[in-house]
Amino acid sequence: MPTPAPEFQHPQTRVYWEALDCRFPRVAAVFEECLYEALARLRRPGVEAYIDAARTLGKLGRGVEPALAFLEGWPAAAEAVGESALPAIMDLVKAIQKSPNGKALAPLMQTLAPVARRLQSPEQMARYLDIARELMAQTTGSIHGFHQTIPSPGLPEFFTQAPTLLAQLSLAGLGNWVDYGIRNTRHHPERQTEFFGLRSADSRAVLQRERHGTLFLEVERQLDFTLRALWGESEHLIPYSTAFDELRQPVPYYDHLGMRIPDVQDDARGIGGIDRYRAILAHMVGHRRWTKPVIADNYSPFQRMAIEFFEDCRVETLLMREYPGLARIFLGLHPHPAEDACNPEKQSCLRHRLAMLSRALLDTDHGYANPLLLEFVARFHAALSASAASTREIAEIALSYVARSRRQSDQYANVHFDDTVVDYRDDNRQMWLFIEEGDEEEAFDQERKVDLAQEPGRLPPRHYPEWDYQSQSYRPDWVSVYEALHASGDAGEIDRLLHKHAALAKQLKRLFDLLKPQDKVRIRFQEEGSELDLDVALRSLIDFKSGVTPDPRINMSHRTNGRDIAVLLLLDLSESLNQKVSSSEQTILQLSQEAVSLLAWAVDKLGDPLAIAGFRSNSRHDVRYQHIKGTSEKWGDEVKARLAALEAGYSTRMGAALRHAAHYLENQKADKKLMLILTDGEPADVDTPDERTLIEDARQAVKELDTKGIYTHCINLDPRADEYVSQIFGQRYTVIDNVARLPERLPQLFLALTK
Repeated sequence: MPTPAPEFQHPQTRVYWEALDCRFPRVAAVFEECLYEALARLRRPGVEAYIDAARTLGKLGRGVEPALAFLEGWPAAAEAVGESALPAIMDLVKAIQKSPNGKALAPLMQTLAPVARRLQSPEQMARYLDIARELMAQTTGSIHGFHQTIPSPGLPEFFTQAPTLLAQLSLAGLGNWVDYGIRNTRHHPERQTEFFGLRSADSRAVLQRERHGTLFLEVERQLDFTLRALWGESEHLIPYSTAFDELRQPVPYYDHLGMRIPDVQDDARGIGGIDRYRAILAHMVGHRRWTKPVIADNYSPFQRMAIEFFEDCRVETLLMREYPGLARIFLGLHPHPAEDACNPEKQSCLRHRLAMLSRALLDTDHGYANPLLLEFVARFHAALSASAASTREIAEIALSYVARSRRQSDQYANVHFDDTVVDYRDDNRQMWLFIEEGDEEEAFDQERKVDLAQEPGRLPPRHYPEWDYQSQSYRPDWVSVYEALHASGDAGEIDRLLHKHAALAKQLKRLFDLLKPQDKVRIRFQEEGSELDLDVALRSLIDFKSGVTPDPRINMSHRTNGRDIAVLLLLDLSESLNQKVSSSEQTILQLSQEAVSLLAWAVDKLGDPLAIAGFRSNSRHDVRYQHIKGTSEKWGDEVKARLAALEAGYSTRMGAALRHAAHYLENQKADKKLMLILTDGEPADVDTPDERTLIEDARQAVKELDTKGIYTHCINLDPRADEYVSQIFGQRYTVIDNVARLPERLPQLFLALTK
């Protein structure tokens, strides 16, 4: 029978769904949310290319995983590396599909987003894809003499480990690591799988060998904070690779798309890698702040080079005036060429003279004795002593220097380059205007029009890692969590449940009243407060009548010196809750509704902040997190209506739900943060046959919550829970064998945990 067409909330979604031409139910379940995210992040042509690429992946005959992973991951990946990277990715997809390596498509798509966030530019992504293509070409069909039949054992492992590798290596290091693996494991499939899966001693040793310098990824946040704190700048930082031999090595530069900087910086001349990054950013900020473009058409190459050197020194001098600590970094990185290093009879000494002059303009202890150099150093500092000067004024000094220092040997092809490269300076492309080429540029920064993404109540998926106990590492961005406000039902049903347990409610109220903080602390000397502080008021009145300025802080207020706790109750809403309890006609879900209603009512009386949420899952691509009660939301008909509408279905991917719940709870301002998890079974999902996988992931999630100061406690309704729950929560769990007593036991447990 044909798959029934899915129902969508927005009619425009239907147009894209028909263009996708997909019949996978798992894709239909999350397509609308993925589309909203794409429309929010991509331009309209990019959305069309996104749908077209997903359609191609869905029709390759490789199952649902490549298309589903692409739909979820590409919007975030495109935001990191740009939409222009998609054709290169699809070219590699086609190459893999034509080879025997079809199984590598799923891990390629699954790691696309985290890889893109580490690469940050289409050029970097293209280099990464070239490395993968070379690995595929060198290891496919070459095992024991077979051709075109044996897939590469290492390619799927390489894609799986790529985020981990790129977090530790530059692209140069990654290329060297892959080359070593190809050379030494090409004819040994088992060794190849272990090497590219980072499970062999050889693999880890080469990885450590290739780690060097300071990776941009390690210091990206610090550099962003530096830009914001020191310069008031907020700019996109885009790394480029210095790994590949080119006629001209890339140089830092900036444009309207962002600041381009190297992907790795080694320590040099006693200056650390992060300080080298800071020098690059400071220099570009100086140009953005003080350099005004000048027309380049009438200048010779020598004149332009001299103007650039002088202008670079001007902005660095102004930077060092504002932040003297930069002098150590600039002078430490700036070459200090010897005065007699270049022979003008045999070499062009143009760069050598300019490098010496640049050093002398910045360093008062330069040690040079050339009279012409000293004259222009004095002119430079005289121009900057009265003011910051301007780009045009400095250009005039540079042109005068060119006229006075020109030599016939400057035309020699043999140019002296030693100790002349100032590698933290950008290429000065923003200094120049070219009349003949035109000053207009294509507008890349136009605002993107968003339609469906602006629909109220729609949130894009949030991606979380998942712990792989076999490799003892995280699978980055492995799980997609979709959150929404829970649907509403009849609030009167909850009132009837509370009436049913009226006697228990009265008993709980008495117990909770005992927990209410009774000790009040008086806060005096307040300009505004709940009551008048008579002692201070009388003293102020006396001061006023004596002609002295009275103290206006004549009020006082009170605060409770007691409980400071925030609680989040996380409900497992999987299919097993629909089972009936043997001792009654009620389902576990109905008993959970009663218990949660009693608890929420009692906690509201107590005054503690309480949030309630539910979760269920249908594979790693579709974890649903539903808000039932917000922390600051009062117990009322709206919350009751959501509780009344609770429904159970699908599976229990607990680790993802714990991480997402912690995202909200850790931001609460409280001394104690408690997360209660109410479940009736072990973590499980339809796409995870290994039972231990999700148990270990949930265990790892609990450890993560511990580091965030969140105390977890599991309330399990499964009589067999002792077999697995202690592996996840240690000793912080309670098993309720008699489910019918849940409405009574849940509030009591809360009391025991929070008293």
